[in-house]
Amino acid sequence: MPRYDDAARVPLKTKRWDEPVEPDDGLRVLVCRFRPRGVRKEDETWDLWAKNLGPSRELLAAFQGKSGPPLPWKDFARQYRAEMKNERDLIHSLAERLRLGERMTLLCSSSCVDEARCHRTLLARILEHEAAAGG
Repeated sequence: MPRYDDAARVPLKTKRWDEPVEPDDGLRVLVCRFRPRGVRKEDETWDLWAKNLGPSRELLAAFQGKSGPPLPWKDFARQYRAEMKNERDLIHSLAERLRLGERMTLLCSSSCVDEARCHRTLLARILEHEAAAGG
């Protein structure tokens, strides 16, 4: 397997879980705190569900404005990154797989339409940084 180096691009993509599976998706990792409702086990489009890589229930509710004004993106991003410090082992494990050249796609909710304001994009940057740093 080729190893990641600074000249190579990390083989990482992001998309919603219900988008079509593509041949270059590699390992498809669902990174939502909540499993999609109504999806039978045999209809899952992901290989691994890493629910702890999704924002906490409290952070997601704050971002969605469930109990007040929605949390601004900048604040959400900062708090999400802080939460991910508790998931260092899993992040390191996934980043190592990327560093070794394994393709991976991070999957989020079907309702998440703005990739630029989604935790999957923040998580992708965390994983890319970790892979480039070599653990």
